[in-house]
Amino acid sequence: MSLPALQLQRSGSDFNLALVLQILVARQLLTPSQAQDVAAKEAAAKVRVLKQVGAQKDEARYSVSPIELVAVFQVPLGNGRVLDQDRISEAVAEALGVPYRKIDPLKLDMALATRTVSRPYAQKHVILPLDRTPEGTLVVATANPFDRETVESLTRLAGVPVVPVLSAKADILRCIADIYGFKRTLAQAASDFSTTGTPQLHNFEQLVSLSTGRELDASDKPIVQAVDYLLRYAFDNRASDIHIEPKRDSSMVRIRIDGVLHTVYTLPAAVHAPIVSRTKMISRMDISEKRRPQDGRIKTERDGREVELRVSTLPTAFGEKVVIRIFDPETLVQDIAQLGFEEDEKGVFESWIDQPHGLILVTGPTGSGKTTTLYTALKAVAGPEVNVTTIEDPIEMVWDGFNQVQVQPKLDLDFANALRHILRQDPDVIMVGEIRDAETAENAIQSALTGHLVLSTLHTNDSVGAVTRMKDLGVPPFLLGSCLIGVMAQRLLRRICSRCAQEAELAPDQLVALGAPLPLLPGGLQLRLGAGCVHCRATGYYGRTGVFEILPVNGAIRDAIAHEASEARLVELARAAGMRTLRDAAVRKLAQGQTSFAEVVRMTSAP
Repeated sequence: MSLPALQLQRSGSDFNLALVLQILVARQLLTPSQAQDVAAKEAAAKVRVLKQVGAQKDEARYSVSPIELVAVFQVPLGNGRVLDQDRISEAVAEALGVPYRKIDPLKLDMALATRTVSRPYAQKHVILPLDRTPEGTLVVATANPFDRETVESLTRLAGVPVVPVLSAKADILRCIADIYGFKRTLAQAASDFSTTGTPQLHNFEQLVSLSTGRELDASDKPIVQAVDYLLRYAFDNRASDIHIEPKRDSSMVRIRIDGVLHTVYTLPAAVHAPIVSRTKMISRMDISEKRRPQDGRIKTERDGREVELRVSTLPTAFGEKVVIRIFDPETLVQDIAQLGFEEDEKGVFESWIDQPHGLILVTGPTGSGKTTTLYTALKAVAGPEVNVTTIEDPIEMVWDGFNQVQVQPKLDLDFANALRHILRQDPDVIMVGEIRDAETAENAIQSALTGHLVLSTLHTNDSVGAVTRMKDLGVPPFLLGSCLIGVMAQRLLRRICSRCAQEAELAPDQLVALGAPLPLLPGGLQLRLGAGCVHCRATGYYGRTGVFEILPVNGAIRDAIAHEASEARLVELARAAGMRTLRDAAVRKLAQGQTSFAEVVRMTSAP
């Protein structure tokens, strides 16, 4: 069963439920009986759609599309997926020869959209300008591929040719609400409180460029809405960090997704200071202090669960930069099996945390997942009969199962002092956020030697480097060797998107560049590459997984540490004990089809 490749000469009324059902049956996304069932329940489905979108009181003004009618039935497709608006729109577009576009909020041109059409016009016709082609053509998302009247009207309005692309109606309406609402908020703030003359510049340029206007008040409603919108936007896009950065004539907003930063907004310079003030206010910082860095935290709710945000401000050349780190409990505190361990690595790590006393070190750069690993380990050992105490700077996330201590240098409560006092609190397990100095290192060693299980982090590139680092901090080698249970270095690699993964091959030069052989796996090599799809925003990656270099301290390694053996000797002994280097572990993930060659090279160094 097939359809003509192009049917755009039809009128908008021809885009109906019968046509959509015909397409879905032809493409085997619905069975004929399912299609008949949907058609028979059209009236009830319309009521459900209106209820979902909150348009019951305004039924006459909200036109329910046939794609919405089918999507509301949530027909299962297998593999945990359902027949949603995206999948239906994609099938309909392909059948009708119309381009399909999944709207990526990160790539929307807010200025283009709001400058081209008004919000009422966009909402009435369910259209959204997306971008311009190099030839100057305007690409517009529409929910009705046969609405030629609107396309012709928009062509006259924009003064350039218009190419319609079919998108999910829910996406179009959500993006219209977001970008027009955020644009209005910023415009209102800039209009009401914008400075006259040269914008005020802080710190380095404050001496030569002074403001003649007044600053925005952080309690102004548009600013409250703008900050709320930025937080919600970050949540919706799985962001781990939000960066609000002042520039000379503007303010840039970037968010980090799966370890990569994306620029999402350029804000007027006039609204940067009040957005910073609002953020500082809700994170309980001193809004009058702009010369010194500050730290704060926000607790909010997302989808029925609490989410903690850690806020940091830093004075820069053009004002205060704000970074908001998002800590989702479901991500930060997981089960050990979810961290990405191989089965043998998981067994080794679990044997470490089962020890009654000793020292466990986790190493890696900032953002490598050390905190997630430590919190997950503490969750595994915590219980009514175990006293778990942590010393952190700052506390990443408040967790009921632990006794958490915040380092406060102003009160002379640093890692070393806190650790001394914690030893009087009858602890079983102690987590030291980071070993930074000789005193903290000495106290951690003493705690491990006196019957406590101590977990901590170090900023070294590999696991063997942690041994050298501890010696550099003045820890006697014989004490370190006697109490060290193991060291683990880790990194986070972006995971291949499961929905668009395709078989791949490695070129000979890539095999050489890896510097480590591909392992022999029971199921054989499963090299894959993400082609890019709507689920992963065309990146080919979705989520991240950990890779680990695990150094178990056995008798031979313990003796080598005590006798101050070289790093090369320790690596040799560790490899003999079964240690895989970070590159080896990453190549193993590559062979399993979990990550790509580019990620392995980017995140790990060759041995």
